[in-house]
Amino acid sequence: MGIPTALGVLPMGYAGKGATPAGKTSALDWVATQGIVGMAAFGNPQWLTDGMNTAGVSMHALYMPNGFCAYATYKGDGTDLCEIDVIAFLLGTCASVDEVRVAAASMNVWGMDPGLGFAPPLHFLVHDATASIAIEFHDEGIRIVENPTGVGANSPYLDWHLTNLNNYVGVQSTARKPIEVLGEKLAPFGQGNGLLGLPGDYTSPSRFVRAAAMVALSTVPVDSLASEIQTLHVLNAFDIPNGIIQEESGGKLVDEVTVWATISNLSKLRYSYRTNGDPGVYSIELADVDFAKPARTVPMSWNGAFTPVKI
Repeated sequence: MGIPTALGVLPMGYAGKGATPAGKTSALDWVATQGIVGMAAFGNPQWLTDGMNTAGVSMHALYMPNGFCAYATYKGDGTDLCEIDVIAFLLGTCASVDEVRVAAASMNVWGMDPGLGFAPPLHFLVHDATASIAIEFHDEGIRIVENPTGVGANSPYLDWHLTNLNNYVGVQSTARKPIEVLGEKLAPFGQGNGLLGLPGDYTSPSRFVRAAAMVALSTVPVDSLASEIQTLHVLNAFDIPNGIIQEESGGKLVDEVTVWATISNLSKLRYSYRTNGDPGVYSIELADVDFAKPARTVPMSWNGAFTPVKI
């Protein structure tokens, strides 16, 4: 199942305290003005890797290996925040992407091992109803990148992915018309040929292009529920089944899989998720969450089945 994950709930008024290296003090502290629901790692509701808040802001941590993440050195001046505390801080204190821009610029993010054996290199995607940004960590410090596509993937940095889209300007949803070449009429074999050349592998650059194309070409949904269903269909195109991607760990091959997927409905304030072993989609109405209760984790369903129908 990868990183042990449960639903995390952080209430309004939550007193957040940033982690510190051994023997250090004076990390960034905060008091939350927004309630948060998300994916909490290692049984700690503050260690969120994905989530949305009661103001309609969502935030998502993406893995950034191979030198595309440079955390800062711990300062001890009250601005320090480890990478696994970033989402709890920003979603807890910000009601818009504009507020996230300001708050993120004041952070000094250092790398902490939360239980993986290393500090995971990350960048963060942030969305509200009108804007999208990426928060990235470079040698010179935090860089906040505007993201007009609203799409994100793993390494390299976002500006590279946006530039790479220029290689796919011919992708279209409609079929290409027959042409004549050297006296020979050439016609497409069938539907979908407008997407010829769209990368189908699972590398991060290819997934970014594929996601951008699917978002750009998809029909605009008529309402909120249709948007969630449309999003689910898009996410299906990125699901990694067992055995498709493997990596060596501890002397054996381990499957890389899509452990969970989430949908953040920023207008209706609904957070939905699906796990690897359960085909059902579960939704949480943030209006129904008791944010007066203390911070907590709630188990998710990891094993499920298809819904039986009698005919």
